Amino acid sequence: MGPASGMEEAFLVFADTDRAELDATLCEQSHNDVQPLGASISSDQVADDELIVLLDESGRPIGTAPKLASHHRNTPLHAAFSSYVFDRSGRFLLTRRALSKKTWPGVWTNSCCGHPAPGEEPVAAVQRRLQQELGLSVEIAEIVPLLPDFRYRAELDGVVENEICPVFGVRVDAEPVPNPDEVEEYRWVDWPQFTVEALAGRAEIGLSPWALLQLAELEDHPAVATLRR
Repeated sequence: MGPASGMEEAFLVFADTDRAELDATLCEQSHNDVQPLGASISSDQVADDELIVLLDESGRPIGTAPKLASHHRNTPLHAAFSSYVFDRSGRFLLTRRALSKKTWPGVWTNSCCGHPAPGEEPVAAVQRRLQQELGLSVEIAEIVPLLPDFRYRAELDGVVENEICPVFGVRVDAEPVPNPDEVEEYRWVDWPQFTVEALAGRAEIGLSPWALLQLAELEDHPAVATLRR
């Protein structure tokens, strides 16, 4: 596997965005695509795009919207998750996003990311997406919360991510079987070496901005140490 492409040199917009700007963003999203929670969704719409859960500034759900149509320069605040997978040797599963993805294509990042469906608990979404993206079957009881209040905002090529994104960890025995629509490639890496090099800017690959922010908080996290034993 070769080094990452230049596309992976992403620009980060930190999460201290002005509250008024975020409020304005949410207001701009009250167009025809946004639907109140519990509203009926046509089968054509479901087939066209999965739904994300829109959030207010306190993290409360305020509606849903199609995922792809909602990611642009004024992406509204919405629910997401990130997960970090470790094997029995303590190695970390690093993945590269598929080149066909609309947001951050070809960028190396944490093991698995995604969005809870309306009414779905984040931990259940982690379980679902690990199976869909990586072919990894895990029990919900095995998924460990790491950063329950993580939030970030980032931008690349005019497309913004704006998420309340709790972070989870899990340990697995199996080798991943990536879905090519989601994952371009993957690597098992040594966690201590990887985190030191990534945070110092010495990693041979570029990383997603959310992964870099998360690594800064996870590097010496006691729950990660437990997962790696």
